[in-house]
Amino acid sequence: MHANPVGKAQIIYFSHGGGPLPILGDASHKAMVDFMIKLPSRLQKPDAILVISAHWEESAATLLGAPRPAMFYDYYGFPDEAYEITYPAPGSPVYAKKIAGLLEGNNITTRIDPQRGFDHGLFIPLKLMYPEADIPSLQLSLLRGLKPAEHINLGKALRGLMADNILVIGSGFSFHNMGAFFGHAIGEPDPANDVFQNWLIDVCTGPNSQAGREQRLIEWEIAPSARYCHPREEHLLPLHVCVGMADKPAEVIFDDQILGKRGVAFLW
Repeated sequence: MHANPVGKAQIIYFSHGGGPLPILGDASHKAMVDFMIKLPSRLQKPDAILVISAHWEESAATLLGAPRPAMFYDYYGFPDEAYEITYPAPGSPVYAKKIAGLLEGNNITTRIDPQRGFDHGLFIPLKLMYPEADIPSLQLSLLRGLKPAEHINLGKALRGLMADNILVIGSGFSFHNMGAFFGHAIGEPDPANDVFQNWLIDVCTGPNSQAGREQRLIEWEIAPSARYCHPREEHLLPLHVCVGMADKPAEVIFDDQILGKRGVAFLW
């Protein structure tokens, strides 16, 4: 089990895979599925789970406030069974209100959405990790404009949760070039993918100061192969929130192929 003091927040950034494919038995997601199923054995069971999903952007930092969130199937073109997936975890209006207070106390415009359901950035990984769906769960949106510094500041505002037994998940994908996923043979070498994943590992786990980590992530576009790996950065920015909150180096807990491309995951 991960050495985590009881009652202390745990923070993870990981790659949530391609739409519903991990649940549908897609072979190119096997390493990710195996990792997700085993991941809870490394963690203290949390009292609540907060997911920062790459699939939700709002003009204000928005929290999912529904007590019983519906399913939001934010993908298309998949078999019927992809639209029958359920994840009936309770929401957490209490945590939504608490987190909104933390964000507002840090001068971040915030609102609570009482209607939105769980998108696949939450329900795919949590269905693998906690299939009992018995842990109250909620989401926090990204901010439109996708500014790196704003997302690090979101994470800093969440430091008020560090004494809570909460699991905070940055649910994105450390490589997210859709054309590259489907434009090459599965498992074909991709040096441009590798060099950026190695850069992320160095930034998040290396002997950087916290200020140094944050600055490198603010300037992530100048990293090698940055825009090849992230033509649009919504799948990277949940990492910025995690780094801002954690205020310390991470541990690599996954480094393998997903959809034929190398992806990584970090634990703080």
